[in-house]
Amino acid sequence: MRKRNTIQGQLVLDAVKQLANHPTAEDVYNYVVQLHPNISKGTVYRNLNSLSEDGLLLKISVPDAADRFDQTTHMHYHIKCMNCGKFEDVELEYMSGIDDKVSKATKYNILGHDIVFKGVCSECNSKNKKFKNQL
Repeated sequence: MRKRNTIQGQLVLDAVKQLANHPTAEDVYNYVVQLHPNISKGTVYRNLNSLSEDGLLLKISVPDAADRFDQTTHMHYHIKCMNCGKFEDVELEYMSGIDDKVSKATKYNILGHDIVFKGVCSECNSKNKKFKNQL
């Protein structure tokens, strides 16, 4: 549980909710600093991590990219457009059974998994014939 509710923490949480596009820490900082110019980048980053640890935000590790933050905290999957960078939720049942299979195969104690699907969104597909030919 979060030890204390700070003004900065609430600002950061509100920013993630307002941005609603799975923002990076940098996105959140750029949003918050417009409203509160004296807030430091370190304060924003620390609060994002604290809010994630407390279960108020979901921290999404994205390979070869910055972590993203989600206001939807139940376990779910994501998809990223490899053309425009759009990052969205995928409403698909979370497959917790995979954790057990990997645990048995590796003898690891699996704590969970993150899956980010990669593709090209419908907007980019309709704008660019190159992507249509790859389908």
